[in-house]
Amino acid sequence: MANPDPLLRSAQRKGFARLLSDGEPPATTGRTRRLSTGGRLMAIAAICLVAGALSAASKWSENHALMINVTDSLPNWAFVVEARRFPVRGDYVVFHPGHDPITVKYFGAKPAAFTKIALGLPGDTVTRIGNDVHVNGKRVATIKPMTKRGDRLVAGPLGVVPEGCIFAGTPHKDGFDSRYAHIGFVCRDRLVGTGQPIL
Repeated sequence: MANPDPLLRSAQRKGFARLLSDGEPPATTGRTRRLSTGGRLMAIAAICLVAGALSAASKWSENHALMINVTDSLPNWAFVVEARRFPVRGDYVVFHPGHDPITVKYFGAKPAAFTKIALGLPGDTVTRIGNDVHVNGKRVATIKPMTKRGDRLVAGPLGVVPEGCIFAGTPHKDGFDSRYAHIGFVCRDRLVGTGQPIL
């Protein structure tokens, strides 16, 4: 028997697959390379991080939104809104203005939500001295008899702010808010949430 080819002997010594006599490459076993234990743990951690981030973003978007204020009654024009959070004094508050005829005339049949400031909370007392509106004795707004276009404005509610409601307003002289009956006290059924100014 002839001496085997030196390459074949070398391959056999090193544990390689059998070389074929006609020079074909060794047959593949069909096995894929597996990740090490550390690699597997890293892959699992990456998948968990991505899933957690997507879940958090989904939950955040269920309770948050971006709102643009197009009026000049507030110094800020962009807000992140947190839904269903009842405001504390001084919070920016986002609410549906309702469908009073004056509101519809100026803002349409489906008006966008308003952003104002929570100036009065449940149990606070709203009074009026002349045209000045006060909450717990502090002046918060002034009323006007007419809009800029000449429509009559009706003064808003006085007395104790009911449970679940707020007095929403701004110090702006032309603010259209709880100082007028067209908006009145803003209760939970119209409240969207609170706003955090971002711009």
